[in-house]
Amino acid sequence: MPRTPKISGYSFLLLITLAAGCSNSPEKTTVAAPAPPPIVAVPYEEAVRKAAQDVLTNAKLPADQKFSLIIDPLVDGNTGQRTVATASMEKTFTDMVKANFQQLDLKPFNNEVVAQAPLIMVGTFTPINLQGKADGERDAYRICFALADLKTGKIISKGLARALPDGFDPTPLPFFRDMPVWSKDTAVDGYIKTCQGTKAGDPINPAYIDAVLASSTINEAMAAYQAKRYKDSLALYQSVLKNPAGNQARVHAGIYMNNQKLGRKPAAMKSFGELVNMGLATDRLAISFNFKPGATAFTPDQYPYGLWLTEIAKQAQRQTSCLEVAGHTRKGSSEQLDERLSLQRAEFVRQKLIATSPALAKRSTAQGYGSQKTLVGTGKGNDSDVLDQRIDFKKTAC
Repeated sequence: MPRTPKISGYSFLLLITLAAGCSNSPEKTTVAAPAPPPIVAVPYEEAVRKAAQDVLTNAKLPADQKFSLIIDPLVDGNTGQRTVATASMEKTFTDMVKANFQQLDLKPFNNEVVAQAPLIMVGTFTPINLQGKADGERDAYRICFALADLKTGKIISKGLARALPDGFDPTPLPFFRDMPVWSKDTAVDGYIKTCQGTKAGDPINPAYIDAVLASSTINEAMAAYQAKRYKDSLALYQSVLKNPAGNQARVHAGIYMNNQKLGRKPAAMKSFGELVNMGLATDRLAISFNFKPGATAFTPDQYPYGLWLTEIAKQAQRQTSCLEVAGHTRKGSSEQLDERLSLQRAEFVRQKLIATSPALAKRSTAQGYGSQKTLVGTGKGNDSDVLDQRIDFKKTAC
């Protein structure tokens, strides 16, 4: 009797496994979505129009309704300053609104209109490198427009573009050129963050929305200053301080500058003292002294540097911490030379402080950073990048 061949348990499992493997359908290959095309830098005017068109079109506002719109003046995204270029961008934007978006009713940026909670447009113009970062070599400018609704507290739409680094004037407007101290207030930081790093549907940055009413008065005060109506400007700045959100460095700077223009030096120095106090408290006290080209000494027209340094020394001496005096320069032909010059300038200023308050000799140091920490970084060597050769005063551990 013929025998039936036996299949071992191992062989049976192997056959089942092979059969199952043959019956399985091949796995589907997942194809990654293509990366979005890089944003290419284009001429300035073209870039501004593209960003404006995008932010207005992306809002998808019904054409048969009317929407009030205010513009909080655009700023440099690194320094928070308004410039000739940002003012030009704002004009281009308003011209496009008037010509093509009749559902938007442009209103002045003042307290009365802000209280009605209209739509608001903010924007930044930031020098960046080819990797899109605001440090290193600056090869282009990033334009960011954001349209937001003050009623809902949300971003409605965005418009982005990159501009080639020429064809515009990045010089700060007169108010910012005259400021004795540079500092980005919390409200200014909030403004910048409302535009940068957000998307439609995101909330407006709390630091900005809390201060938008104060910002409208500050805007009026700046306009009065630039029109040389110093008494009017001073009154507006002083009124802002009644609002807790108005306690900002740019407000105290405005009071200082108007009092200087009006010849009220004691009142001016009182405001300068407030600036120093705020700057040391936040580690954001930076002053652009006018040094002789390539040298450590101040230019002959150095008033009121002596009064400034006396106030800084007085307040630094009251601190329990020590003080770092940090020098910075524009980018020159040699980083080593930049660092040496910035260190020499920092030491020159430090010695001026010590001459006023000898106790600072053991509680202060000088550091030179060359062009490592530029704020503007364009290397133009004029009023547009004067902040790159500033002196920083910063509290440090003893």
